[in-house]
Amino acid sequence: MSQHLNKWHVMLMAMATGLIVANIYYSQPLIILISKEFNVSESNAGQINFYTQMGYALGLFFCTPLGDKIERKKQIVLMTITSVIALLGAALTQHIVVLKIAGFLIGFTSMVPQLIMPMAANLAEPERRGKIIGTIMSGLLIGILLSRTLSGFVGQIWGWREMFYIAAGICLVLAVIMYFTFPESKPTFEGSYGQLMQSLLHLVKEQRILREATAINALAFASFGMFWTTMVLLLSAEPFHFGSQTIGLFGLAAGLGALMAPLVGKIADKSNPRVTIGIGIMSLLLSFVLLYVFRSSVIGIVIGIIILDMGMQSIHVSNQTRIYALIPEARNRLNTIFMTGSFIGTALGSGIGLWVWDIKQWTSVCFVGVVVAVIAIVIYVSTYPNKKNIATVLK
Repeated sequence: MSQHLNKWHVMLMAMATGLIVANIYYSQPLIILISKEFNVSESNAGQINFYTQMGYALGLFFCTPLGDKIERKKQIVLMTITSVIALLGAALTQHIVVLKIAGFLIGFTSMVPQLIMPMAANLAEPERRGKIIGTIMSGLLIGILLSRTLSGFVGQIWGWREMFYIAAGICLVLAVIMYFTFPESKPTFEGSYGQLMQSLLHLVKEQRILREATAINALAFASFGMFWTTMVLLLSAEPFHFGSQTIGLFGLAAGLGALMAPLVGKIADKSNPRVTIGIGIMSLLLSFVLLYVFRSSVIGIVIGIIILDMGMQSIHVSNQTRIYALIPEARNRLNTIFMTGSFIGTALGSGIGLWVWDIKQWTSVCFVGVVVAVIAIVIYVSTYPNKKNIATVLK
């Protein structure tokens, strides 16, 4: 098969990343329904999101590097099949603790998009890499955001368990499609798994751009996770009193921002990606200010969501384009470090969001969101290249 991706491959990869990554977000609009069925507090039920995100981060760390050692398509199909088993476990459980464990396993096995991304980067022509990454990222982000809309509708009409049954069916179909259509990619690492994992530490030590990109991305993902976890609590209380179906619709607003990813990737191909990263960080800061000021307005919240998501895309796509350009033969390992840091940020953001919600609810959430954005600005400014090393950043 050709070593370059055609449009069909790119669109199929975008669809697969979106549908698989959705697994780790289905539970968010269902928190209220789950808490009622198991007779636990909403913050207790909300811990499912934390365990799912942490499972995703650990799945990234332990499984993504293998893409540099074994054939990626086989690993992608196998992990997708194991996701089916984890999703069925969540649908069948009768205890909240078991549901949290199932959530962890759903996260761990749903790291497939982070195998697809390096595969696409390897097979893409260098001059189209940013655009292709942006297109696939659009699929991933639309999956993240619209998963909440789908989950809210299914939960309201049929119940939260049915959402996990549907997700299991989707993953099973995807596994078959990917097996017959995905291109094969030749691995480049010939050492042992231990040596593969040890090389991650060397990459962190040697690659300054990787450290900077990971730190900023982790903070951006923390604010993203914090918002989407606590937004359910905001919209289900006064003055809104929305059900899971209505709450899920807010994912459509964020989906508008997801359409920006290919454009961001195209800009990153032609200019310094740090410019769009800086714009993205300022967008995060602005979004939390707006979300606080217009906390009682549906329109204000929708505008805040769109700006938040556009900021996330600017940061993530630009950073990912930068790290994939560093060491082509180590893209899976670079992506492991980058995305593990990012989703540890998401998990911690979800946990911190639930914690500060109990202090002063939405006011605390927005305050912490602003603080996180300010920290990202400090890192961005402090690592800004001078004239002597700007060529390194631009590569």
